[in-house]
Amino acid sequence: MKRKLALLAMAAAVTTAHAAVERIQVVERVPFAPGVTFGEFGAYEKIRGVAYYALDPKAAANAAIVDLKKAPRDKQGRVLFSSEFVLLRPTGAQPTTLLYDVNNRGNIAILGQVNGRSPAHNDPTTAADAGDGFLMRHGFSLLFSAWTWDVAPTGVAGGRPLVFAPPVAKGVKGKVQNEFTVNAPTDIVTYAGMRGLTYEPATPNDPHAQLTERARQGDKRKPIPRSAWRFVEPELKGGPGRVQLDGGFKPDTIYEITYVAKDPYVTGAGLAGIRDLLSYFRDHPFEGAAAPRNVLMFGISQSGRVIGRMMTDGLNVDESGKLVFNGAYLQVPGAGGSAGFNSRFAQPTRHPSMMEEHDYPADAFPFTAAPSRDQVTGKTASTLDKARDKQGNLPKLIYANTSTEFWNRGASLIATTPDGERDVAPADNVRIYGFMGAQHYVGRSKTRAPFTACVSTSDHYLPMRALIVALDDWTTRGKQPPASAYPQLADGTLTTVADYRAIFPKGFGLTPPEQNLREPRLDFGRRYATQGIADIVPPRHGDDYETRVPTPDADGNDKGGVRLVELQAPLGTHTGWNLRAPETGFAWATSRFDGSFVPFARTEAERVAAGDPRPSLEARYANRDAYAAAVRAAAERQVAAGLLLQEDVERTMKENLGLYDRILARDPSDQSCNYLFAQ
Repeated sequence: MKRKLALLAMAAAVTTAHAAVERIQVVERVPFAPGVTFGEFGAYEKIRGVAYYALDPKAAANAAIVDLKKAPRDKQGRVLFSSEFVLLRPTGAQPTTLLYDVNNRGNIAILGQVNGRSPAHNDPTTAADAGDGFLMRHGFSLLFSAWTWDVAPTGVAGGRPLVFAPPVAKGVKGKVQNEFTVNAPTDIVTYAGMRGLTYEPATPNDPHAQLTERARQGDKRKPIPRSAWRFVEPELKGGPGRVQLDGGFKPDTIYEITYVAKDPYVTGAGLAGIRDLLSYFRDHPFEGAAAPRNVLMFGISQSGRVIGRMMTDGLNVDESGKLVFNGAYLQVPGAGGSAGFNSRFAQPTRHPSMMEEHDYPADAFPFTAAPSRDQVTGKTASTLDKARDKQGNLPKLIYANTSTEFWNRGASLIATTPDGERDVAPADNVRIYGFMGAQHYVGRSKTRAPFTACVSTSDHYLPMRALIVALDDWTTRGKQPPASAYPQLADGTLTTVADYRAIFPKGFGLTPPEQNLREPRLDFGRRYATQGIADIVPPRHGDDYETRVPTPDADGNDKGGVRLVELQAPLGTHTGWNLRAPETGFAWATSRFDGSFVPFARTEAERVAAGDPRPSLEARYANRDAYAAAVRAAAERQVAAGLLLQEDVERTMKENLGLYDRILARDPSDQSCNYLFAQ
């Protein structure tokens, strides 16, 4: 009996030592959208809390976390930290699907794109914050938590971004680079990445820091004398540092400041925190509700790449060897996110686009979920090599990119070999979708500036809604989602930029870019691949990974992929690129996130007068009723394909008919973009 008790005590001690979430503290529990009921799932509540973590640096499940062993530990040898979380769930006790939304730079993203309304102050509270209530009407419990440290203060009163305070590798020093550009002349500028923070110099106003300039990424850096510039205090308390240059900074120039920083954050702990929070909620009843019936992850852009990196490092499997999510939806992750987020002095907000930040690791081989071979290194690998649980199971995955990611984020690489010469079919647990003619987010700008064309109007948020429901059905009922639909080399819907430029129609005001982003192949030194430590900063560049773009049709609309209603019943040309305005600099480059839209001429007479090669609206649709019939037919085809929900058909009709009416009412000589969106 004593021996049995001793064994039980030992088992308990082991469980405690490996318990990743030690406890949960609830700090707020209130009704969400008071007075509103969401269909059969009724009322919702909001629970805000703090999760307290303890990571064992010696555990195999934590071996991939860079610098975890250098963080301070408690008496039991564990690294302690915490993160804030927000949970929205039905007040009823029935088990639901828990959908974890990886916040984007501290901000809740899924509600804005899927429900149509971003919560005020990043704090979902009111009926307005629920948008149209889509996710609630479908019964999802929504979980958000802090995972990244580099969230810059905005100065907006009442804002509640989710900001993570990770463990710190005290005493460690290393070189840090910060690239930045300006759209207009200025004397003082922030040098951190987009809406983010960076590591500041270990020595204030470091006299050995270097500032350089160059015109393009591959050009030689030209030093600017240290006497000509100086560090300046942040504009906001806790904000990123700034730099001032005599004579000012100017557009059309890439600037870079480098210096030695210290005390890097253990950024991978943020990914482990997501893992362990999901593991906890997966297995535990919480505040009167049963454990969820299913756990899914969702991430947009940066957040989708976080999911990709978690799987690359095996951080989707908890310390007990179980998957922490059954399925994940990676929205606009570009090349998938197999790099970044988990290295020494990582800056999570940074990622390469056509023009900028080519020295920051966001994606690297492997890119595909099925094994592929890198011809340069001879290695064969997949992004899921470490993502299996102890039984060999993998999560079910959806990757969805828009046309813009093929131009600016290397999206073709998730389904081709690294040399861009052959297709690589998705693994059985993966679906890939390309939302053709759409841009990174649904266009909303009513001005051309700072670009040359009006933005694309395609609404890919509607197929996103259908695919979220499909992922839930796939992971709970085994119902197969729509077949993958994305541009491919084999059927000619994926091609080179040179071919795209040759095929694209001419004479209606759009000229394609000379290049897209060719994903950089970076060499940070011998320790980077195995330890996440960069010894070469800036990194050396090898031969870029080859990327491809969708093939255009006679109207300039992309072929292949998911044929959005806007492309099946087109009102104009929707592209995934939008060139920068010359006055902002880098006129050869494109917007990072925006596409273009140019409507067809209203009549054949207007078309001929303008020299537009594309048939007019008059030639395509006899009248408004004919156009409405074309839109409805396209919508019903999407419903049949599982890419549009029946509940969203009328919204599709309203959006497209509204644009049709505004195009017909518009004076063709009016070059503004006001007509794109309802007033």
